[in-house]
Amino acid sequence: MSINQYRKVQSHSAVNEASPHMLISMLFRGALDNIAVARGALERGETALKGEKIGRAIDIIDNLRSSLDMSVGGEVAQNLKDLYDYMESRLLSANVENSIGALEEVASLLGEIGQGWNAMPDEYKKAPSRHSEAG
Repeated sequence: MSINQYRKVQSHSAVNEASPHMLISMLFRGALDNIAVARGALERGETALKGEKIGRAIDIIDNLRSSLDMSVGGEVAQNLKDLYDYMESRLLSANVENSIGALEEVASLLGEIGQGWNAMPDEYKKAPSRHSEAG
């Protein structure tokens, strides 16, 4: 088994065993990882890889937005939806304009939201509901 196959199996195992809270945390980490690789690709002039990784980050942010429960999250969920929309727009700009600043901005925003999500009290982390307010 190659190292990539092993990583894929490990990744699927982690997803299958993760709580809903942990799944959202994994999405934040995945988006940040893709943005970091996109930045490196941009710096090296690897246009195809940059575009691929930015696209994956956008897909992950789209998943974060679609997991919001607007009926429960109210204003906080709406603000997060708007912020996710903004982040996607900035990532598209980063791709077209080769903007490291836009990548850094989105990474910073995702990092802050992710920290808040991970700081959630344990009693909420175990709840089986969709993420509505913090992430």
